[in-house]
Amino acid sequence: MDSELLAEISAWIEDDPDPVTATQLNKLLELGDEKTLKKYFSGFLQFGTAGLRGPLGPGPSCMNQAVVGRTAAGIVQYMKARSLTSVVIGRDARHGSDVFEELSAQIFAGAGFTVSVLPRPLPTPVLAFAVNELSADVGIMVTASHNPGSDNGYKVYLGGTVDGVNYRGSQIISPADKEISAEIEKIKSLKTIPHSDKWEILGEDIVEKYIDRTKVLAPRPGELKIVYTAMHGVGTKTLQRVFHRAGFPSLILVQAQAQPDPDFPTLAFPNPEEVGALNLAFETATTFDADLVIANDPDADRCSIAIKGRDLVWRALRGDEIGALLGESIARNSKSGTLANSIVSSSILSKIATRYGLDFQETLTGFKYIAKIPHLIFGYEEAIGFCVDANSVNDKDGISAALFVAQIATDLRAQGKTLLDFLDEIWEIYGFHGTEQISIRVTDLTSISRIMNKLRENPLTEISGFKVLESDDLANSRNSLPPTDGLRYILENNIRIIIRPSGTEPKIKCYVEIVAADKAIALSLLEQLRPSLTELLS
Repeated sequence: MDSELLAEISAWIEDDPDPVTATQLNKLLELGDEKTLKKYFSGFLQFGTAGLRGPLGPGPSCMNQAVVGRTAAGIVQYMKARSLTSVVIGRDARHGSDVFEELSAQIFAGAGFTVSVLPRPLPTPVLAFAVNELSADVGIMVTASHNPGSDNGYKVYLGGTVDGVNYRGSQIISPADKEISAEIEKIKSLKTIPHSDKWEILGEDIVEKYIDRTKVLAPRPGELKIVYTAMHGVGTKTLQRVFHRAGFPSLILVQAQAQPDPDFPTLAFPNPEEVGALNLAFETATTFDADLVIANDPDADRCSIAIKGRDLVWRALRGDEIGALLGESIARNSKSGTLANSIVSSSILSKIATRYGLDFQETLTGFKYIAKIPHLIFGYEEAIGFCVDANSVNDKDGISAALFVAQIATDLRAQGKTLLDFLDEIWEIYGFHGTEQISIRVTDLTSISRIMNKLRENPLTEISGFKVLESDDLANSRNSLPPTDGLRYILENNIRIIIRPSGTEPKIKCYVEIVAADKAIALSLLEQLRPSLTELLS
């Protein structure tokens, strides 16, 4: 084994605060398993604009106490350089989340900061709410959101104006990520980092405040039968209390997925967008003859909605369909403000804004960008992330979005209509906006850069026989957006295609939108495009 690698491994084991991961590495050394050790020592887990996210395991390339401790220590230095002095920390119920939360609290407290910890595993929106409610300078959420159970992560929020950016309780953006990453790199040992137990565990009153602030979004509760699944995450208790406080009937829970379970036993991937993820919810909805299905991802910052079609078959609405429903409803009742969505979302929100004389902004993918839009009254991204109350939670919030949709459905019921009827009304006004996401999961991350490079080196002139009218490399974007790794194509027949790597999962994604007066035409064009686009991503 390379002597330099051996020295790095030995130093890491010596400094590892967790005897379990230290023992794992020692056993690999004894076995001479150089291949596995190189995987665990392939560089420090990348800290980006989503913070940290990766597989649990030993060494600098995984999520573990040594990596989390160094990350917390790096954030301490970032904070000290900017005279930031207070932190609030939350966690979900994943493997290791409790340990990572406590270790972070000890390191922030050891730096002399005011440290508050949420009382138990809670949804990410509660942490985002707490940052502003407590006027904290920094928020930390230990979660891997909808990633597999083998992963964990570490989201970072800033509370006020930092380096000229008005964060107001939203996730970090560049260059904060790079500056924190540079501070993390300077941390060579945890043994010299001060720790303290002088931190506060918050009471339930912070959760009560979130519930009371959210319940007002539904002032006209009805009698809908609503099925809910938390997908083995932390959403059930908080969402139940919000709906109860708003006056809705008790939710019908998908019992097998109602309680937190970090192994996600009924799901291959705990993501409502994955094929088959809502099967148990659909079974429950059929059994109880429900009116609506609501699903949150495991940290409850995203919201999936499913409805019964006219063929009586349950189907999940696409994120863009939910965005259209929420956007139209909010715009109709707003005299001013801004609507915003990410570049990969449908173009319909811009048309809704124009119709009602509201401002509109397009951002890069991620709520870290949408949340920075001034006077935001509604923001969304097609990956079922929605912000319907930026004053309370300046981030995507799957609980408030669920309540808002339930209110829309309730109001429609009083008019003898359904969400499907409302969607048809929207398409009648703006034209049918057919969207689809094609995702390819990879095991080798280098294949993603290979595909992107191939597309850049061999510019497309047509796709499935449709001529490319315009192409835009988003890494050298011609508009006001910051550069990002992505390619955008405008084709004839009002077709828009965007190809980009996922920012949170080992996937390459293709986003398609077709706008047509006739729904059948748009769906036919989508069908024609799908095989060619799938081939492009391989």
